[in-house]
Amino acid sequence: MSDTAQHPPASHFILHISDTHFVGDGELLFGSVDSDANLRRLFAEFARSGARPDAIVFTGDLADAGQEDAYRRLRALVEPAAAAIGARVIWVMGNHDVRTPFRELLLDSDAGEASVDAVHEVNGLRIVALDSTVPGKHHGEITDAQYAWLAGVLAEPAPHGTLIALHHPPVPSLLEPLELVELRDQQRFADAIAGTDVRAVLGGHLHYNSFSTVGGIPVSVASATCYTQDLNVPFGHLRGRDGAQGFNLVHLYGDRVLHTVVPIGETIAVDELTTAQLRSWLA
Repeated sequence: MSDTAQHPPASHFILHISDTHFVGDGELLFGSVDSDANLRRLFAEFARSGARPDAIVFTGDLADAGQEDAYRRLRALVEPAAAAIGARVIWVMGNHDVRTPFRELLLDSDAGEASVDAVHEVNGLRIVALDSTVPGKHHGEITDAQYAWLAGVLAEPAPHGTLIALHHPPVPSLLEPLELVELRDQQRFADAIAGTDVRAVLGGHLHYNSFSTVGGIPVSVASATCYTQDLNVPFGHLRGRDGAQGFNLVHLYGDRVLHTVVPIGETIAVDELTTAQLRSWLA
């Protein structure tokens, strides 16, 4: 049996974070959840790993109600943390976000209430930020104009393929009533990316991790960093909890994409070995 690893190092590494839900300065979400502290803890724990992602993708609901001071605090927290690990930051709109302050305070743009769609080139990998929000609603939609724009973007393959990041994931939802939270017309989305170089779709919105496919392309839903949905409830019930927060690691290889869930919060270590110790132990 060969001792050589079957896969080379990943060609790209993305940190996928979602649903930070920052509230007004000095406030707590639901009166008890400290969204700022949770995100600070995430970056402090991640920094200890020494990992160096190419980019950090935030898939929406960055502010809980589009508060300007929430966006200012979020940017002030994230940008230094990203700079310390050499990662670009990619912001995606969520249904709790408000386009004008989102654009002004995160993107330094004055484009107002226009759909927030963008293309980011990251070392040969194309990341498309697609705005699936409908102002004032919880469900998601992609307009005819957006589909036309996306077709133009995907007409030319990127050197290392494309990731699409949007808030409303094109997957079945376990939350009832379904029509209030899902992305509408998911088959149209599947048709729009069929035959293109899209390698994976990143989403948020659900406040729990979920994995599926759309038109055969993998979809990865990151849980929230603020609060999560407890799925151990009767169907049709919703129960948010201050626990089980996490984020995803996205590693791209030549022929596959690997999505990995990482919880936030200190745990009790039961063992720790260096790679050299592990090799010696397994020899």
